[in-house]
Amino acid sequence: MRRESEDVFAPSGPTLPWGPEWTAEAVIAVLEPMVLDARRARLLEVIASRLGSVTVLMDAPHDPHNGAAILRSCDAFGVQTVHVVPRNEEFLVSGNVAKGTERWVDVTRHASSERAAQALADQGFELVATHPKGALVPDDLADIPRLCLVLGNEHDGIAEALTAAAPRSVRIPMRGFVESLNVSVSAAIVLARATRGRPGDLSENERRTLYARGLHATVNRAAEILAAGLPGAR
Repeated sequence: MRRESEDVFAPSGPTLPWGPEWTAEAVIAVLEPMVLDARRARLLEVIASRLGSVTVLMDAPHDPHNGAAILRSCDAFGVQTVHVVPRNEEFLVSGNVAKGTERWVDVTRHASSERAAQALADQGFELVATHPKGALVPDDLADIPRLCLVLGNEHDGIAEALTAAAPRSVRIPMRGFVESLNVSVSAAIVLARATRGRPGDLSENERRTLYARGLHATVNRAAEILAAGLPGAR
């Protein structure tokens, strides 16, 4: 049975919290002076290490706690975007588990497995599925220039279309009797290795947009401040 509560919600996509009349640079010009130096430094430090070359594709995630834990791991290891194929139910996450990381990691939804695979291939990603008998181990993933880690449904695994689109798979070596781990645990282990040693690689435009978003999330009543249309800010 799917675990849901008042704290469960659908994370938003990669949307900007300001209107189209505002550029990221204009937002920065208005809000940056209102933020403490330590906070500005922290935002810039995190954004500088953010990765666009590693992403995750969740195929029909079911448990909001698992979905939230994966988002949290993506934020921890610098992964900026997560892709989801909802399939039969909406993608939901638990706020108690996500701990606010849904504000920093972008979620892109796809209508089908086929469309997801094509969209990621068009972006130059190699899809690598998780599988107990995969030929790769987590350390191998650091050498894949553009990596998309494919995670299956907790009960049904990975859809055939995504399996076909992922010619290689990765396993987590284990010494015990158990053959597999919880999907969110697997994601954390694999992402830790896949992102190790990778420098931040977002474009300057992407970094500045994220910085503007971070300032917007930090400044109290930022939306009202921008709506006031301060002179020279647009």
